[in-house]
Amino acid sequence: MTNNVLDNIDIGRLGELLQQARNKCGMTQADAAKVIDAARTTMVAIEKGERRLKPTELIKLARAYGRAVSDFVQQRPVVQPFQVQFRAAYRRDEAQEQQIEPVILGLEELCRNYLELEEIMDAPLPQNYPQDYDVTGMPIEAAAESIAIAERHRLGLGDGPIPLLRDILEQSVGLRIFYLEMPPKYSGVYSYNEQLGGCIAINANHPEERRRWSLAHEYLHFLAHRHQPVFDYEEQYRRKPESERLADSFPDYFLMPTSGLLKRFNDMYQTHGKFTPTNLFTLAHYYGVSIQALVHRLEAMKLLPSGTWELLSDRGLKVRKVQEELGLEEIPQRTDMIPVHYQHLAIEALDQGLITEGRFADFLRVDRLEARRIAEVLREYSSGMTEETTDLDLRQVKK
Repeated sequence: MTNNVLDNIDIGRLGELLQQARNKCGMTQADAAKVIDAARTTMVAIEKGERRLKPTELIKLARAYGRAVSDFVQQRPVVQPFQVQFRAAYRRDEAQEQQIEPVILGLEELCRNYLELEEIMDAPLPQNYPQDYDVTGMPIEAAAESIAIAERHRLGLGDGPIPLLRDILEQSVGLRIFYLEMPPKYSGVYSYNEQLGGCIAINANHPEERRRWSLAHEYLHFLAHRHQPVFDYEEQYRRKPESERLADSFPDYFLMPTSGLLKRFNDMYQTHGKFTPTNLFTLAHYYGVSIQALVHRLEAMKLLPSGTWELLSDRGLKVRKVQEELGLEEIPQRTDMIPVHYQHLAIEALDQGLITEGRFADFLRVDRLEARRIAEVLREYSSGMTEETTDLDLRQVKK
């Protein structure tokens, strides 16, 4: 790294990046000042953009913060850190802090990378956002169903199942959705800011039925509580606030709309003269929800007697075993951590020489060997394209 590199850097922006990196690793300005053998006031001036760094100082600080020098000298978007928003919005004890903090930071980094890739490729993520839904004063269930119906209509989903929920919310709405490993009791994280838009992380360790429910739950926060970041934890509340009760109710109506569910239930009942456990498992698989979620939904609709789920549980119902016996395959799922659009932006940037192989690996959060494997897989998707066809406007093709 030469002096010329730092001479061309916006020192105000560099100061912000350094301050964010320092905060993330828990260092004070005095600690950072010691790293470069300077006074704390010097570190203050650096972070304010009032004092230009020397190359050797940047190298030392990057090493102390556990970051690459390239993280600070590349043209990357400066984004308000997620963890500041979460700390302001929610109280949690030290154990919860230690558990969820890496997830929040990981989501922040991935979303920032996503935005950087969009800027590199000049390909912003299309956003099809509705206005915030205002349900002030409405009963919880009525509000949840009203929003679900409106969103299904807006997205052209009809009253059937949504098999590719994640893809629809990524591609048709424009949310940034990542599947990240979390402790079992956490289901999802949601945040929003004007630069990044809606950002969601879902627990990758949960089964697909639960991931879909969690994704719908976080989507409600985006629809009705857009500027209120949240992490969902099983023991988070002694008494759930109205916003959480609304988010808990929304997946029932969004994933299993009343009109479609009622029609399919009646069709099964009329065909067999009763509604059997086999019908129950088939219907749950059709909608991509858990047996428990479907039973509770049918109970609420008065189509099954109250207490049906408890009765099935008391009789030792083995859900996975019954699914196997009925030949119901696991729900199709995308287990990849990173959105498809993000992956393709990364491989295009690499192939056009706009990022290095090392940076490509950083974007995908893998080592270089795995990055090469992923790159070959991604390239296979476009292996049938030629230079003559990749830029072709298919709407203008004439026979």
